[in-house]
Amino acid sequence: MTKDNSVQLAQSAVNWALDKKAEEVLRMDLTGLLDVTDYFVVATGSSEIQVRAIADAIIDGAVAAKNKPLSVEGRDSGHWVLIDFVDVVVHVMLPEVRQKYKLERLWGDATMTWFDETGQPIETGQPIDGGESASSSEVAS
Repeated sequence: MTKDNSVQLAQSAVNWALDKKAEEVLRMDLTGLLDVTDYFVVATGSSEIQVRAIADAIIDGAVAAKNKPLSVEGRDSGHWVLIDFVDVVVHVMLPEVRQKYKLERLWGDATMTWFDETGQPIETGQPIDGGESASSSEVAS
C-alpha cells in the first residue's frame, strides 16, 4: 500500500467510526517510528455493542473499498477491537480500556490528529502528561 493509500484508508476509518458516533477519534501518524505500520486510528465506543458496531462499520467500509483486513482481534468481547490492515491499524475501545492502556502516551512521538463529529481535524499535536494533547504551538515551545 502506498503512503497516499494509507492516509486515505486511515481517514476513511476515522469517518466510518464517526458515522457510528465514536468519540475521541484520533489518527496517529507513526511513519518513521514503526516499520510495521504507518497509522493508528483510535476510537472510543461507550458500550460493547457500540464498539462492535464501530468495528463492523470500519470492516464493512474497508471491504467495500477493496481493503480487506489482515486480521481482526477482540470483536467478540467488544472491549478492544483491533483491526489490522497492515499499514493502518485501527483500535476501537471502551473508555476504561482506552484509559488503562493509553496508546496516546505509549506512542507519544507520533503526530496526532483529533477529529470532531463531522470528521474535520480539530487539533494536531503530541500528547502531554496524562494523555491529553498539546497543540502544534505548544509542542514547538
